[in-house]
Amino acid sequence: MTLAVALLLLAALAATMTYTGFLVIGVLAAYLGTGRFLAGLLLAVLFARFPWISNGKLRIVGLLPKPVRRPLIAGILALCLLNFLWLGDSVSAMFTGFTLAFLLTFPWLRKAMFDRMASSFYTFAGRNPSRSTDDMVIDAEFKERKE
Repeated sequence: MTLAVALLLLAALAATMTYTGFLVIGVLAAYLGTGRFLAGLLLAVLFARFPWISNGKLRIVGLLPKPVRRPLIAGILALCLLNFLWLGDSVSAMFTGFTLAFLLTFPWLRKAMFDRMASSFYTFAGRNPSRSTDDMVIDAEFKERKE
């Protein structure tokens, strides 16, 4: 039953993201004065990433660097949200707002869910998980020198 609910929630999330992508492409097409196809193609080129082998290592390269992608997507979603609020289209604004909220909270959700799954795995395996999950604490040993 839990698996069915989880799959249903994932399907609903995928449908919401897909519909929001459709809305975003429509708004960008209206702002650029082009068709949906060209606006979608522009976004696809902007956010595409491809595998690349350099110096014997597999890398993923794209037009945008990694630190720029999430803020740019959030900015585009915020622009679309403001557009829908300005036009009074509440359903489209709710979908876009939900997607924007999910995008902003996803790193925290991923970390929280991973920590929870790891702790349940460690208790199942009979091991104690490490308690130092604070990223701001530096664990070090100091030794005194004799002069």
